[in-house]
Amino acid sequence: MTVLSIGLLYGASTLLVMFSGMPIAFALGAVATVFMIAFMPAASVDTITQNVYEEMASITLLSIPLFILKGAAIGRSRAGQDLYGALHAWMHRIPGGLGIANVFACALFAAMAGSSPATCSAIGSAGIPEMRKRGYSPGFAAGIIAAGGTLGILLPPSITMILYAVAAEQSLGRLFLAAIGPALFLVALFAGYAAWKFRREYRQAYKRHAETGAHSALLAEDLLTMRDKFALLPRVLPFVILLTGVMIALYGGYATPSETAGLGAVLALALIAGIYSVWTPRDLEPILVATLRESTMLMMIIGMSLLYSYVMSYLHISQSAAEWIVELHLSRWVLLAAILLFVVVLGFFLPPVSIIVMTAPIILPPLKAAGFDLIWFGVIMTIVMEMGLIHPPVGLNIFVIKNIAPDIPLRDVIWGVMPFVALMLIAVIVMCFVPGIATWLSDAVMGPGR
Repeated sequence: MTVLSIGLLYGASTLLVMFSGMPIAFALGAVATVFMIAFMPAASVDTITQNVYEEMASITLLSIPLFILKGAAIGRSRAGQDLYGALHAWMHRIPGGLGIANVFACALFAAMAGSSPATCSAIGSAGIPEMRKRGYSPGFAAGIIAAGGTLGILLPPSITMILYAVAAEQSLGRLFLAAIGPALFLVALFAGYAAWKFRREYRQAYKRHAETGAHSALLAEDLLTMRDKFALLPRVLPFVILLTGVMIALYGGYATPSETAGLGAVLALALIAGIYSVWTPRDLEPILVATLRESTMLMMIIGMSLLYSYVMSYLHISQSAAEWIVELHLSRWVLLAAILLFVVVLGFFLPPVSIIVMTAPIILPPLKAAGFDLIWFGVIMTIVMEMGLIHPPVGLNIFVIKNIAPDIPLRDVIWGVMPFVALMLIAVIVMCFVPGIATWLSDAVMGPGR
């Protein structure tokens, strides 16, 4: 069979097995194993475990379970709700301040946890009921949390970024730094939209009140004293200090990513033990179980995805696909648009982890040949994958929101997130014209990239 025939059969088999309902890790592993038996030397089957181990034996990948432990320690305690409460207290007088506070809370929690579902769950469980109690429409409240949660795969320590650094063979520290500017840009866009949408809903509520006398919670005054505000800070500041310390240790060159992740996890456990008295085996059990479950699932997906990519490379599928893309002689921007559209389509069906490992061998060589900075592209690709977390039909964050707010109709959740999808698209377009948004900080701290 020709490489083209094998490649088409490989892709079709993958889609068929995934649509059968088999978990992603086992689907990728099964397809890879079958094609090893059919098209590779018989001895290669005996080396499956060795190949998976060697692909995963990366000191950078070791940091993933440790970052998950840090996120679980914070997400399974009251830290997320206290963080949200403090931001709400200090921003309640700003028009739309409650919505903006939720955006900021999602950003800060994402920077601590590095997980999109954890951010949605931790902040949304407190934020959505509070926003609805204050008169925010259900779709608007759900959209803010779902979109804010996507920052978990962009803001350091992003597990998705860690995997991209390994797949693209790029500096993790430089990639983390490059993500900060775009993340802040997205936070500003989300907060700006939250303020605009609030003003619109407020005017509508005021008009109804003037015409019919109908009362809306949006028109109610929210009175908090300075004492109330300062009372919330002692529980929040230690975690902000932890976040700052982890960033300084990582970017200052004082520790490797895995050492930073380990230190962050230990300190997070120490903080929840000291502040929330979470230290008994019964208290720690949900944290450790959640960490073990998520780490096992994620590492299984990574391991099987790497095996899948290894088979694709051995059969020259990825190399041939990359060469075919180069030979099309597309202009660099048409090439970029086509690849990002391809990532968007994959986002309908696959999580970011699988998308990165499966597509990196195909899309990165043509992009590098076209002169694109792979650090910059990693940030762009992550934002596009963020869109996949909140757009139908799969949209992981949509289902997290349905889990914590089951009374909000799915239709309202989807319509609530669509403006944020548009804002992410705007951010991608702006970064194409102003790449310095992503590259200036990493270049300033670590010198110009190659």
